[in-house]
Amino acid sequence: MKRRDKVNYYLDLADVVSRRGTCLRRHYGAVIVKNDEVIATGYVGAPRGRKNCSDMNRCIREEMKIPRGERYELCRSVHAEANAIISAEREKMIGAALYLSGREVSTGEYVKNSNSCSMCKKMIINAGIERVFVRDDEENYREISVQEWVDEDESLLGQMGY
Repeated sequence: MKRRDKVNYYLDLADVVSRRGTCLRRHYGAVIVKNDEVIATGYVGAPRGRKNCSDMNRCIREEMKIPRGERYELCRSVHAEANAIISAEREKMIGAALYLSGREVSTGEYVKNSNSCSMCKKMIINAGIERVFVRDDEENYREISVQEWVDEDESLLGQMGY
């Protein structure tokens, strides 16, 4: 059996982490890695102590037909990237990489053209993370330099979604 390359190994871990997600739309998992050591993991879910959408069987954003990437203030969940960042020390995140994998709950397929939302991008920038790897399918992924998010600031253009 061929040995799995390291990027896909960490993306596989993110995919497993995503299975804990409680969102009714999409399950995301995030893994922060520095020097080949997992620093933190995170998945999509309501803040500790609050009811999850999966427990209530209700998604307000879905009911309102809000497209992905918009109106996250209405969402009950904390995103996978944010939960991973909350669980890590900033010193350990400086220069680290974040691995992100997302699946559609309805089909189990990987989320097409997946990316971090604008709020998570800001947190990733401030955390000092340098690279983000986003899974496109079982073998393929994109590597994003976080500096690109600084240089190409979509918030200046008022762009919505991702």
